[in-house]
Amino acid sequence: MTLDRPVYYVKRRLLGKPLTTEHISKEKLDNRTALGVLASDCISSSAYGSEEMLRVLVPVVGAAAFTMIMPVTGAILLVLLLLTLCYSDVVTIYTRAGGSYVVARENFGPDVAQIAAVALLVDYIVTVAVQVSAGTNALISLAHLVGNGWTGLDHLQLPVSVTVILLLAYGNLRGVREAGRMFALPAYLFMTAMGLVFLFAVVRGLTGELPHADLQAAGVVPLGTPGDGWLYGASLFIVLRSFANGGSSLTGLEAISNGISAFREPQGRNARRTLITMSCVLAVLVLGVSTLAHYTHAVPYVDGTPTVIAQEARLVFGNGTPGTAGLVFVQLATALILYAGANTPFTGFPFLASFVAEDRFLPRPLVRRGHRLAFSNGIIALTVLSLALLLGTGASVDRLVALYAIGVFTAFTMAGAGLTAYHVRRREPLRRTKIAVNALAAVVSAAVVLIFAVTKFTEGAWLVVVIFPLGVWALVRINREYRHEAAALQRLPPGGDRPLMRRHQVIVLVETLDLATVNALRYAHELRPDRIRAVHFAIDEPHARRLSAAWESTSATSVALELVACPDRRLRHAMRELAIRTTRDGETSLTVLVPRRMYSNFLGKLLHRGTGDAMARTLGQLPHVAVTILPFDVSPVLRTPEPADEPRQD
Repeated sequence: MTLDRPVYYVKRRLLGKPLTTEHISKEKLDNRTALGVLASDCISSSAYGSEEMLRVLVPVVGAAAFTMIMPVTGAILLVLLLLTLCYSDVVTIYTRAGGSYVVARENFGPDVAQIAAVALLVDYIVTVAVQVSAGTNALISLAHLVGNGWTGLDHLQLPVSVTVILLLAYGNLRGVREAGRMFALPAYLFMTAMGLVFLFAVVRGLTGELPHADLQAAGVVPLGTPGDGWLYGASLFIVLRSFANGGSSLTGLEAISNGISAFREPQGRNARRTLITMSCVLAVLVLGVSTLAHYTHAVPYVDGTPTVIAQEARLVFGNGTPGTAGLVFVQLATALILYAGANTPFTGFPFLASFVAEDRFLPRPLVRRGHRLAFSNGIIALTVLSLALLLGTGASVDRLVALYAIGVFTAFTMAGAGLTAYHVRRREPLRRTKIAVNALAAVVSAAVVLIFAVTKFTEGAWLVVVIFPLGVWALVRINREYRHEAAALQRLPPGGDRPLMRRHQVIVLVETLDLATVNALRYAHELRPDRIRAVHFAIDEPHARRLSAAWESTSATSVALELVACPDRRLRHAMRELAIRTTRDGETSLTVLVPRRMYSNFLGKLLHRGTGDAMARTLGQLPHVAVTILPFDVSPVLRTPEPADEPRQD
């Protein structure tokens, strides 16, 4: 059994049978499944968007907040309309996944496109943390309302959220088809649940039986100056803060353009239809939740639970057994879609990272598909980063929202600006209309970024403002390294693969006389160098003497052993000095062979220590020096039976 077989067995059991490359074309989503998978992030934002608006307004204007929320919601829906028109254009023109990144790259060049890349990557990371935290809040709200104030699950907020992220990562590592089947249903359950809430609310509203929430209940956000008029006690700054918070309702709108590769052909048309459907559903949900808050006065709580949407469901369905059943259905559907919304970045982030890596602005391993044709490295990277953010904020939705919308609205800005430049350069029907719509979408999105950065700066937005330029710098720096490597390759003269040095010397590093060392010496002879040297650095003098005696007494090798004194025990420094002396004449190239012993059984690993990696890193920096690590599995040789007529040698 080889070393990797147990690991591969575990991978196969966890992730399923490996898929071959031919299956990539089959791993596509139909429109209904795509709506459930890719739109969950956007649709689920309605579960907390209106609440975040109220969280800003209520402490300042009191009950007047339930009047002011309607015009603020209207402004957000106008932004939604503009962005829907803009992104309909995106998915029609650019049928390759990447969304605003591809738009910016094609119209402004790869360097400017990294602004969009960082914006989207940051947004995906924050989205996972926000959606999962909000989903856990929905479950805690259910326990709070059904249990008459019981909050025994509060301490599970963080561990439950961490567990959900790990489960999402596992589902996506199995591949897009399994992820689609797993995460499409919650979107439709949530739409059904909220449809029932709105239907019952209309019926009870028409009969005059729709109750109000208790604004003086323990734990609610403190009410500000009472009044029913617009802007009573409020400033423009507060209204802008509310608008910025409500902008979180639109996050996720870009998911379809970023994941367009997951659609079946024709991808552009299918993605456009799904995008328009998603935007219509989102508009109904955001308007419905805000309208219910306007009539029921459902107010946010300081600790986040029960949520506004949970209070609305309780007020609409009532306190009886049927009402409790309705509440349970709504909250479970809300939690599921929020968790499913956290799955959307697991589709978009790896795709986007792979495209950025193809452009050589991220490490190349992000391009490779894994065991089940998913971009496993991207999924793992997203998991690690989102878990770090979740742990850093304690899974608090309030703290996470402050980091949320800047990234996605920056991406909206890049998409609108890029499409404006695209249409300016072309002569086509409705050209002026398209230019006006996309330019307006870019200006409005940039305004939202500015509003969010200013109004939420002290609440955590400063972190995103700092990360953005650092992220862009890092991506450009990675690209510069790749470009330097490519330029060095181009500078090679014809026949650049021919030897430059007149002489070639091979040094085999010897730790002990064993099968791996003999194998390395055999390989050294096959290289046919001008000279072969077997070198042992004498760190342990008694061991060096024993090794020298054993070497002289054996007939297994014809190469003499050289002992190099190393009194300061700085092995890498001593080898570096030896390599420099060997190549000092400028006419000698050096190959250093480092034997690596490999064992299939635990006892072999225990009896022999492995060396060589640190040595390879040290010598690999020297000119005209090549380092080769030679793995040698000793176990098969040990299992070979000895000839019957020869005595066993110790």
